[in-house]
Amino acid sequence: MEMDKVDMYVMSKGKYFPPEKMPYIREKLLSFDEQRFSVASALDLKDPTTLLIISILIGSLGVDRFMLGETGLGIAKLLTVGGCGIWTIIDWFSVQKRTREQNFNKIMAIM
Repeated sequence: MEMDKVDMYVMSKGKYFPPEKMPYIREKLLSFDEQRFSVASALDLKDPTTLLIISILIGSLGVDRFMLGETGLGIAKLLTVGGCGIWTIIDWFSVQKRTREQNFNKIMAIM
């Protein structure tokens, strides 16, 4: 794989992944052939900042959990109105990390 393509991918998609795992992702992308790199480039990654905004605005309804694919927790959060607000506040501080980890797991699945 061309180093320029990989560097461009890392620069443009870096905010979607945990910063400490970026060197590992870059190394793996360099070992990809053209087809696997195309699959990695086409992955639908969730934006951590968008999830944070959603969590702040309507997180007490569990929407952030539904968007992360955590349906059971989303329903529980909806029924308890965000755990009386406590669960919602906790999610404000953890939703970005969970989103980045989920994106990392998606890209690892194709490696």
